[in-house]
Amino acid sequence: MKIIDILKRKAPSVSFEFFPPKNPELEHILFDTIESLKGEGADFASVTFGAGGSSSDKTLAWICRIKESCGIAAMMHLTCVGFRKSQVDGLFGMLKNAGVHNILALRGDMPKDMPPDGLSMEFPHASDLVRYVKNSGGDFCVGVAGYPETHPESLSEKDDIDMLKAKLDAGGDFVITQLFFDNDKFYRFRDRLASSGVNVPVVAGIMPVVSASQVVNFTKMCRATLPENLLKRITECPEEDVISVGVDYAARQCADLIKNGVDGLHFYTLNRSAATKSVMERLKKSGALPA
Repeated sequence: MKIIDILKRKAPSVSFEFFPPKNPELEHILFDTIESLKGEGADFASVTFGAGGSSSDKTLAWICRIKESCGIAAMMHLTCVGFRKSQVDGLFGMLKNAGVHNILALRGDMPKDMPPDGLSMEFPHASDLVRYVKNSGGDFCVGVAGYPETHPESLSEKDDIDMLKAKLDAGGDFVITQLFFDNDKFYRFRDRLASSGVNVPVVAGIMPVVSASQVVNFTKMCRATLPENLLKRITECPEEDVISVGVDYAARQCADLIKNGVDGLHFYTLNRSAATKSVMERLKKSGALPA
């Protein structure tokens, strides 16, 4: 099933993001996480790539596992960096054979252990990859990334929107945002898109806080704002209470997004189920999401 069809018929959608584990022990944790989240009513799930596509085989294996065990739509992250068109063509074939029709097209990060001149740059921008996917004949649904607080490399809000529009003009079907904690910034981002003539579904990226140091690092890397009231609560409370604070904040954040017509909620699970599951339970109990 194509994710765009889900987004057109249901609002808000609910989805989860996972990443390929690096060793057998972590594979067991992800398997348990998927099992735990099975009953939460997700509409689709995505699995990330490593830098330069370093985990592509594992990504595909986990996508197939999720699709088969959960019976929901699955989406493969696909990055520009380090990939040649011939390699991407091979992935298209494997995805079609697996019955996977959804791709999240991203520029991706440079692998830390490889110099830039050692990488293929046949796709300089995410928009180039989107266009290639759409012209592949594989009939894929393509999602693209959006940045409520602008991409760290964008020169301005206008530049950021122009880059996003380039991805959508190339054939992007919907947007999934970078994580954010200030809903007002998401609403202003959505308004900028609408003013620019963009009318595709925009799915909000949500990450329940489970560690104060971890979320501080994440927000620094992606240039997301950590509201002072949330930062104060997670840094001043006992460590064992951080997850509870994070769940409470995320549940309130999601309820407000739903109230204001968000197209979907995409949870960055970090391969753990407890926080996301607790947020979902709170939303169902309050009536914000159907039980």
